[in-house]
Amino acid sequence: MKNIIAVISTIVVFGLMILTFINGRAFQGGEAGRVIEDIKTIQQKTKIEPIKEKDIEGEKLKALRDKAGNTASFEVSNAYKSKCASCHGLDASGMQNGKKLMGSKLIGQSEESLYKSLVEFKNGRRENLIMKGLLMNLSDDDLKSFAKEIAQFKSRKKALDK
Repeated sequence: MKNIIAVISTIVVFGLMILTFINGRAFQGGEAGRVIEDIKTIQQKTKIEPIKEKDIEGEKLKALRDKAGNTASFEVSNAYKSKCASCHGLDASGMQNGKKLMGSKLIGQSEESLYKSLVEFKNGRRENLIMKGLLMNLSDDDLKSFAKEIAQFKSRKKALDK
């Protein structure tokens, strides 16, 4: 009985081998080989363009500009734009596009008041982690220049409104 099963299995295997040979070799020719050749031809005909990397830094800068506002009714320093405008607005009104921002309204405050507040935030006497983080590495001269610039916003705005 074992010999009969072995002979039948051998005949089946040889039969499949002959059938494969008649139809063309499976992986090195025949229908499968023609499909592979067709794929190679298609790849050669179509140029695959490399994927262009996005300008990630440019997009980040654009997003920051949109958040801070691209234009103001008057000129402000780049330091103010980068440190303050995203929370207090480009004109220090605490508003951007008619929406209340996270930071308070600064326009109209005196230079002394602004400088005192900045020093208090920097020293931790007034608690605000964002302000402390932004002011931590700034000198007193930097704080004074911020206070001076922001104190001038009200007069700059009035000059434009005339």
